[in-house]
Amino acid sequence: MANFSKSTVPQFSVDVYQNEFLPEGGREVNAIVTVTSTGGGTSGGTLTELTTSSASRGAAGAAVVLMVDCSGSMDYPPTKMRNARDATAAAIDALRDGTAFAVVAGTHVAKDIYPGNGGLAIADPQTRDQAKEALRRLSAGGGTAIGTWLRLADRLLNTVGSPLGEQVIRHGILLTDGRNEHESPEDLRAAIDAAAGRFTCDARGVGTDWEVKEVTGIASALLGTADIVADPAGLAADFTRMMEHAMGKEVADVSLRLWTPVGVQIKFVKQVAPRVEQLTDRRTEVGPRAGDYPTGSWGDESRDYHICVQVPEAGIGQEMLAARVSLVLPQPSGHDPSGHGPSGGAPQTGTSQTLSQGLVRAVWTDDMVASTSINPQVAHYTGQAELAQAIQQGLDARKSGNLDGATAKLGRAVQLAAASGNEDTAKLLAKVVDVVDEVAGTVRLKAKVAEADEMTLETRSTKTVRVKK
Repeated sequence: MANFSKSTVPQFSVDVYQNEFLPEGGREVNAIVTVTSTGGGTSGGTLTELTTSSASRGAAGAAVVLMVDCSGSMDYPPTKMRNARDATAAAIDALRDGTAFAVVAGTHVAKDIYPGNGGLAIADPQTRDQAKEALRRLSAGGGTAIGTWLRLADRLLNTVGSPLGEQVIRHGILLTDGRNEHESPEDLRAAIDAAAGRFTCDARGVGTDWEVKEVTGIASALLGTADIVADPAGLAADFTRMMEHAMGKEVADVSLRLWTPVGVQIKFVKQVAPRVEQLTDRRTEVGPRAGDYPTGSWGDESRDYHICVQVPEAGIGQEMLAARVSLVLPQPSGHDPSGHGPSGGAPQTGTSQTLSQGLVRAVWTDDMVASTSINPQVAHYTGQAELAQAIQQGLDARKSGNLDGATAKLGRAVQLAAASGNEDTAKLLAKVVDVVDEVAGTVRLKAKVAEADEMTLETRSTKTVRVKK
């Protein structure tokens, strides 16, 4: 059983990178906040390591629902459905003993095919075999209404609870090969909104007949990953990696809490590594001048966040606390939180434990060198966010026939990728444009681009690289 006492919660650290110096009249403060979790999950480890290190978690510690597209298009070619069954079976094999799980077959309706009783099974050798037997009976037929899959997954995941009232890590894995044609965009949006904050979800598009913005939109809203598996033969390896990553999570529902003094306005909060994720509009107010931004579940990992605030004007020599950043963990009702409110500032709001915190400062100076220097971390991630935007705008322009606009945006993307050392993105861009001069961002659009290459670039456009040491 998960026990979120101080001895078992992963150790979180918060490091703030910024140039705190502002010129006279300067008001914008930028900071990169690096959050690192250690000593908890084993995200990215081998299956044996995951099973051994987390065996104590038990049934109520984690719950997973696998949503498999079974629409008619999964039969073209017939190997696609077989690959999907094999991939789901591989993911089931990667479940740690004691994890609660279910399998949903998704068409224009959603069906709980295992365990099939409106609840979840507990992973052990017998239930894994039973689930894989249920998979063998799956066949393709029907339409696609992904919102119904998400709603069923939400109901199933929330049938499990911990007798000790602890947080349960709830996670979905969703596979689709087509567009969401059998429900309205509004119905899908409502299903995503209803699931947000209740479980995380990784989404995969197989082949090239699905809509990138649908799949990435689901993963983004549900704080998971999105990717393309252009060749269905690669599904099993991808599903295994996804499940091992999910099994490495040790703590759920961690929030980034931002407290700001009177007069300070928040311009934006975004995750910038390992991928760009806008969080500004996901704020939940938790007290006077304090708000929480969701970060989902954590194992052993590190993420970077870019925070930008606007402070009141002040004179040379003055300084102030521009923001206090905390990592907080909600506590079960009746649980005596071991964390206390930050000293000398925002009080602890609600029942939650503070895991770590950092400070963002502002100091006004007449030293022009100090006040005009851009922190390398801030500069790097500003470029990475622009890179993601340039790719998306360039591909949208290309699809709409605006070839000049596409050339300009994708050229800028090539330039940014080269400057930041984002080699993976540079390779993907080179499949869509011919690079004439990467430093200047001079490119030519390729006359013919494989659909899979274009979709891969779009799906992975928000992946970032960290600052080179």
